[in-house]
Amino acid sequence: MSLLVVGGTGTLGRQIVLQALIKGYSVRCLVRNLRKAQFLKEWGAELVYGDLSLPETIPPCLCGITAVIDASTSRPDETTTMKQVDWDGKLALIEASRVADIKHFIFCSVLNLEQFLDIPLMQMKKGIEVKLKESHIPFTIFRLTGFYQGLIGQYAIPILENQPIWITTENTRVSYMDTQDIARFCLRALQLPDTQSKTFFLGGPKAWLSSEIITLCEQLAGQTAKIQRIPLPLLQVSKYLLNFFEWGQNINDRLAFVEILNVENNFSKLTFDLYKTFKISKEKVTKLDNYFQDYFIKMLKRLKDINFEDVQRQKNLIL
Repeated sequence: MSLLVVGGTGTLGRQIVLQALIKGYSVRCLVRNLRKAQFLKEWGAELVYGDLSLPETIPPCLCGITAVIDASTSRPDETTTMKQVDWDGKLALIEASRVADIKHFIFCSVLNLEQFLDIPLMQMKKGIEVKLKESHIPFTIFRLTGFYQGLIGQYAIPILENQPIWITTENTRVSYMDTQDIARFCLRALQLPDTQSKTFFLGGPKAWLSSEIITLCEQLAGQTAKIQRIPLPLLQVSKYLLNFFEWGQNINDRLAFVEILNVENNFSKLTFDLYKTFKISKEKVTKLDNYFQDYFIKMLKRLKDINFEDVQRQKNLIL
């Protein structure tokens, strides 16, 4: 089977590419910047120029391709290109896939779309889900929660650097997931006909409170976090006030995304059936505490080595 991966240089996309290559798939990556994507070529993927904002570049990328995995997305502050990429470009990708008789199209979407359709990116994600279903291309849609990788910048690094951590006052749980495990589910869907024409809410084995993640990081780092709490109602008021100003739209979107992760979900209650469907053992899915433990071991060792080198350098200067 030959795969076209869209968004292969991203946090999730690169894991899909790597695991697909390991499993023996022929992998082609649609990329805008060949130099930036050179590491994918070194892994063994074929690079082909394509740009979702330039629909005419898409059809040639699909020649000889069996399945498409779309793991691409715009950043919430990229409003100038968001419609070009996440609407016009993805519509063109779906149409080109239909013409090319693609056998399976996997689309990585976002959780809780219906509750946040006032956010442009959420509107587009939802619209693309509808268009994909209407295309009659065999599809699988994954609605994803937050990534473990994204928690490093939110919690781990601020604690290590003695910087404040900004959290809301809402006590809701989020089932974050490692992108390596998400990639496994995406590739497993290619092998399981029963996953076609379905939408799956994909989350980790445990739902976490922000306070629990902070406590875990404090224990592993041996440092106390500086916590700044923002009342969720204040975020909501700020969001609607900023709607009145054109220059506030980007800020508005960023605030709204904080709310998305503060919507209670039932992923932890659904994981048993989910893992059973995909024939993936729950025990083999990375747990957040293990992920953070590995990260802090590596980072603390690196910091210790850097400190040792600084001490040696100072000694040499004195001598």
